[in-house]
Amino acid sequence: MKHELIEAPRADTREHLVVIGNGMAGCRAVEELLARDAGRYRITIVGAEPLVNYNRIMLSPVLAGEKTFAEIVINGEDWYADNGITLLSGDAAIAIDRAARTVTSRSGLVLEYDRLLIATGSDPFIIPVPGRDLPGVISFRDMKDVDAMLAAADRGGSAVVIGGGLLGLEAAHGLSLRGMTVTVLHIMPTLMERQLDEAAGWLLKTALEARGQTILTGADTAAIVGDGRVEAVHLKDGTVIPADLVVMAVGIRPSVALARDAGLDVGRGIKVDDHMVTSDPRVLAVGECVEHDGQVYGLVAPLWDMCRSLADGLVDAPSGYRPAPTSTKLKVAGLDVFSAGDFSGGEGAEDIVLRDASRGIYKRVVVRDDRIVGAVLYGDTADGNWYFDLLKKGESVADIRDALIFGQAFAAGDALADPKAAVAALSDDAEICGCNGVSKGKVLACIDGGAHSLDAVRSGCKASASCGSCTGIVESLLALRLGAEVEAGPRTMCQCTTFGHDDIRREIVAQGMRSIPEVMQKLHWSTPDGCSSCRPALNYYLLCALPGDYKDDQQSRFVNERMHANIQKDGTYSVVPRMWGGLTSPKELRAIADVVEKFNAPMVKVTGGQRLDIFGIRKEDLPAVWADLNAAGMVSGHAYGKSLRTVKTCVGSEWCRFGTQDSTGLGVKIERATWGSWMPHKFKIAVSGCPRNCAEATIKDFGVVCVDSGYELHVGGNGGIKVRATDLLCKVATEAEAMEMCAAFIQLYREEARYLERTAPWIERVGLAYVQSRLLPDADARADLAARFWFSQRFMQDDPWAARAAGDEREHHAPMARFTPVEEMA
Repeated sequence: MKHELIEAPRADTREHLVVIGNGMAGCRAVEELLARDAGRYRITIVGAEPLVNYNRIMLSPVLAGEKTFAEIVINGEDWYADNGITLLSGDAAIAIDRAARTVTSRSGLVLEYDRLLIATGSDPFIIPVPGRDLPGVISFRDMKDVDAMLAAADRGGSAVVIGGGLLGLEAAHGLSLRGMTVTVLHIMPTLMERQLDEAAGWLLKTALEARGQTILTGADTAAIVGDGRVEAVHLKDGTVIPADLVVMAVGIRPSVALARDAGLDVGRGIKVDDHMVTSDPRVLAVGECVEHDGQVYGLVAPLWDMCRSLADGLVDAPSGYRPAPTSTKLKVAGLDVFSAGDFSGGEGAEDIVLRDASRGIYKRVVVRDDRIVGAVLYGDTADGNWYFDLLKKGESVADIRDALIFGQAFAAGDALADPKAAVAALSDDAEICGCNGVSKGKVLACIDGGAHSLDAVRSGCKASASCGSCTGIVESLLALRLGAEVEAGPRTMCQCTTFGHDDIRREIVAQGMRSIPEVMQKLHWSTPDGCSSCRPALNYYLLCALPGDYKDDQQSRFVNERMHANIQKDGTYSVVPRMWGGLTSPKELRAIADVVEKFNAPMVKVTGGQRLDIFGIRKEDLPAVWADLNAAGMVSGHAYGKSLRTVKTCVGSEWCRFGTQDSTGLGVKIERATWGSWMPHKFKIAVSGCPRNCAEATIKDFGVVCVDSGYELHVGGNGGIKVRATDLLCKVATEAEAMEMCAAFIQLYREEARYLERTAPWIERVGLAYVQSRLLPDADARADLAARFWFSQRFMQDDPWAARAAGDEREHHAPMARFTPVEEMA
């Protein structure tokens, strides 16, 4: 191999710091150094992966489809450039010459260093069983492993995950969401035994099994078998489990080979002192690869503390790392767990336990000598930071012993009934973000430094920037510090969630969610069943995303849509049968007249949409009314729905001396093609036969104005409380073009508008230019939108009145029971 010496620029006389490892610990150490003295060192980072620095903690959401790689990047290419850092990615370091003070890469590059930082992380432990080298057996440590799992999931089949720790369970969760049949094998009797006790482990196992995974504890792998590729896993008890993919997630070991070959002092990890200096004073090490006072670490919080101590030493302001108690606050496959300290019990330890089976909550606090020494929380981890703060400080809990298990607010009485007050009571050194090792004091300093929104705090100090479980606490700190001056981010859908409408629509598609409970579980709804704001929205978003596959959830609809009629102030209903393009016939008119007389309807009124509205129909009579109207060939007019209401027309060229095109005929075609379609809000169409615009097409959601040379198409009109005239979308020459443009526009609105957002505010929000850019330049893209709408219509154009008239969901139309007072019966 040819070795090429990389020399420093002649004008740059700064000491050269070479960092081996482009992972989280190495780059965090560099960030800490830059924060202290940005110009002190010339920095080169050597990374084995051909990628920028990304958050390995978030590989699981990438596997699950909840995030993209771009969303887990910590430092993009601009960070390296802005800080003058040379990045050699995809070119692993293979040798260190301490005498010559050089590092050699796989490609043959030789880098001279003044100070060397080793941040090689850890290697996955592969259990030494026959078949471990078969194709299809992988680990779960980096993006390459995620890509391999995604490829396997695309092929389908069965996956076996060996290891029931955090990584193994996250891998199993992601593969299960991707459609694979998943079995988890764990040699210990309790899942995540280092973080959870037996009771919490059982709750976790039960919850995962309820999601379709098979969990085998006490399972000892004997061999992995297959002919040229993995086919099955054999256990020592004789059990055989089919497998198209095997994921090894049984643990990690510090990556020390490079350091050992260089002659550095190595035990379980690379041995370092309190300043992260190895046995060679010019060589430092940090992260999962190090051993400090006989301990190795895999949690983020101590690694970040190490990075701070290392940076202090590099700028001649040594502080020294001393280990502190650690806590673990995690979401395991969307389930909240927390643990801290020693929960093994033993002599002198007292367990305080709370179980709430109906809510799936388990809390255990371990007390010794009136001080908290450990805690395990499952299902409700809101008080985790408070317990951990008490544990770190070693404060006596004797005075609040009886209320301790119920949490901070209850234990402290009325003074802390307000959650914000509970956050305010935390000390400045209380840990807020475990993923990034950020204390309350650092969050407040970030806010005081100008970070006045959640996104600004995430960018400034990284609190809440990873798993997001501390978002509520960060928002409380913002509110405490700034009051009404907090800069709002995008509005959330409702108080049940921290996500906005656009985020939820995107995640439904990205994660392939198929039901309202699944959305609520995966997106961490704060209420068990949602509310009257979010349930109808979720029902619509799923209906739009999964035509033909999603079953409409009637209980998530407003009363008018559940009853397929409009409720009136006296409790009766009005019924509007559809009249195509405003046309009717003697048969239809007779049927309407007969219904009015038969059911004693007190009023019939012509609507502004050229329909007849029958008022005063009792709930229990609705199916019979619909049956009579169906018999005359009439279907629901959907006057009650967030759907296509009417297509209003004028008589056009067939009768009017000013008419330029057959507006009535086109209106009928459009209505027959679009009726039954569910929308974010009500949707009205009109077709006028000439620019005199008798059908009022320019205040409709989609309007057609016929002219001599074709059809002007208008969008975004509204004739309600706030009148808005339409915008001219375009002009087309033929009816077919008008029909396609109408379908494409409707589908774009259906897919991108927020629930309960009419076309008028939607277009004002996104801009007419955006709508035109999606519909006009690219004929194929427009055709695709129209095709998706026509496909959806195959499942939408079933008359709901006919189904109810035939007896479906008859419970909706049962009259209320009459209760007679006792005195009336006497």
